[in-house]
Amino acid sequence: MKKIFFAMMAAAMMVSCGNKTQQTAQTETEVQDSLVGVFTSYDLDGFKLHVYNSNDVMGDASYIIEGSDSLVVMEYPLFKVNAAEFTAYIEKLGKPIAIDVTDYHLGGSDQLLLTMPEGMPAFIEGPVYGGMMKHFAEQFGETMVALPTQKAVEVPFDATQKWAGVDFKFEHGAASDFPGASIIIGGQVYYTHWTPAEAHVSPLQVGSVAAIDAELAEAKDALASGAKYFIGGHGGLAEKAQVEFKIAYLTKVKELREANADATKFTEALKTAYPELPGDVDALAQALYK
Repeated sequence: MKKIFFAMMAAAMMVSCGNKTQQTAQTETEVQDSLVGVFTSYDLDGFKLHVYNSNDVMGDASYIIEGSDSLVVMEYPLFKVNAAEFTAYIEKLGKPIAIDVTDYHLGGSDQLLLTMPEGMPAFIEGPVYGGMMKHFAEQFGETMVALPTQKAVEVPFDATQKWAGVDFKFEHGAASDFPGASIIIGGQVYYTHWTPAEAHVSPLQVGSVAAIDAELAEAKDALASGAKYFIGGHGGLAEKAQVEFKIAYLTKVKELREANADATKFTEALKTAYPELPGDVDALAQALYK
């Protein structure tokens, strides 16, 4: 579990670096700084998207989809200070919460009507996710929220739900990832576990050749969705350019992995290909050659 924790720390650092390349939609946003995280809102056709970058150790992001008369919240924050900010922001919007979606990240949404992709509740209680959350509790103690105790309603894959007047289409996420969903929101926003970023990928996201293929397939699906914005549980919001970069980057990573027999040569080749790209190439190489 320590390996998982340190990898999460590395992932947060990569996401932080990657976010610096993603703030390209400012003409359509309203930014509000808070004590800890940052809220950014986007006006879309038929709804408003509120992005909360928590600035927590995991680089987690949470979301609010604001319809005409109610709200959908996604990936409620894990830490008390962030959950308090998130709740206060929701209260200012002055609309009831229709449903809380927990896709990849369990947070402090006790007592809300909770929904998850099919199979995710069982996975959360299993040894991988359950063990990770136990380790976080040991590491962060009282700074973490109390986790939800209510039973979640499961949404089948390839199903579309309508909440707050907005369609949420649940599709399978990357085959190498947790059994969460990629969710297309109102035909305009594509949610998946990792926001595409112009940075070296996390070893948690791509830790094998099979994972490279899975993430490439997911990125191509995202691009083909026709969405305008791309969001994730880590990293906030990106646009089409970041998805295109991810596809080109992962294609290069796969090519270099196949062409180089050891991690040292792979690292040198990837750094040469992307000399100024932020992120931990060494951690990625170790994951791909373990």
